[in-house]
Parts: sequence; structure tokens; C-alpha cells
Amino acid sequence: MPDDTPDTIHEDRLWRDGHWTARVIKNEDDDGWAVAMFLDNQPEPALVGPWTMGRDKKNPKPLDTNAFNTLVKTAKEVIRRSEQQRHAELNKNVSITVDGQRLRVELCIVPDEEGATATLRAVNPFDEELACVPVSPGFKLNVSTAEAWAAAGFARPR
Repeated sequence: MPDDTPDTIHEDRLWRDGHWTARVIKNEDDDGWAVAMFLDNQPEPALVGPWTMGRDKKNPKPLDTNAFNTLVKTAKEVIRRSEQQRHAELNKNVSITVDGQRLRVELCIVPDEEGATATLRAVNPFDEELACVPVSPGFKLNVSTAEAWAAAGFARPR
């Protein structure tokens, strides 16, 4: 079975270890340097940030184990926050009260290159599904639209 893990490289301006690659690059906007963190040969970096100048104030400081580990940790956090933000954009919920019972109404959008889809769902406090209907991915979920949906007997909104 071939090993898909890239070779380990520990150079002053290129550091590859595990699934991450740090590349120190010239900052085109000024005289400084930047570092770009790539995950598993992705074409776009997960993180780009300023990099420290070396003692000669001309060349970049060499990468080392501690710097690389800090960069990996930071890049993972950036990816995690991006994923959380994307999840929040695609999954919304509000709480409403219907006939004295508290319900949670959820909107789940599934992105797709051919056309996104969305589902509107109502659940009771025990997380039991009361209704589930397809809706437009552009459906605006808020307390008013959720209450109107419940008042219409959970019929598919138009």
C-alpha cells in the first residue's frame, strides 16, 4: 500500500510535516515576509500571516519546530472557525410556542453546485419531529415565519 503522506521537509523557508506545509514567501505589498500554511497540498492556503525578519533585517527568520507547531495550531483554528461559520449560515433555528408547547423550528440548507436544497423542520422538546417540509434555500427563518408555518398546520410555505 503506497504512503500518501508527503515527505518531511525541514528547511529555513519550507517546512512540511504530517499534513501541513509552511512556506515563507516575500510579501509583495512591502519589504517584509509572510508565511502561508497549506493543508494536504490544497491549492489555497488555510492561513497567511506576517513572518518575522531575521537578525540581518533583510531575510526572513528560519522556520523551526516551535514556530511550525504554532502555525499548525493557528491554521487549524482558522479552519474550525470557518467551518463553524459555514454551518451557522446553513443551519438556523428559532424557538416558538404553539398551544402552550415550546417547539424548535430548524432550517437546514444543503449547498449543491446544481442547486441548493433546504428543509424546514419542527421538533418538540423531546427532539421528536412534528413536521418536515422542503422549502426554498432562500427561505427566511425567523420567529414570525416559524409561527406562520405552525399556524398554517405546518403546510409547505409558498
